Amino acid sequence: MFARHFVRPATTRSVAARAAHRTMAARAGSSFVKYNWQDPLNLDKLLTDEERMVRDAAHDYCQEKLMPRVLEGYRNEHFDRDMMSEMGELGFLGSTIDGYGCAGVSSVSYGLTAREVES
Repeated sequence: MFARHFVRPATTRSVAARAAHRTMAARAGSSFVKYNWQDPLNLDKLLTDEERMVRDAAHDYCQEKLMPRVLEGYRNEHFDRDMMSEMGELGFLGSTIDGYGCAGVSSVSYGLTAREVES
């Protein structure tokens, strides 16, 4: 009586196996998106054009100007305040605030900017 709940009948297993086989066969014929290690969930497709532009601008600034200064500052134990001024001019600081000279972008754009600064 107790084992009935844990063991599936043979007919249920064969139905499940056939359904799994059909699913795999259907998948084999369909076109899959090539797997992207940088964006495994393909979230880039969900971003707006504005969010992509903000992300790309943040990426370019961080790779070209911020990273060398952070590395040099770490080695010499020095903080360069000009980095903060530049980030403010680019609209990265207080970017979600609308008005007061701030960019007023979405929270997603802010998150993308923060991600680029952190990497």
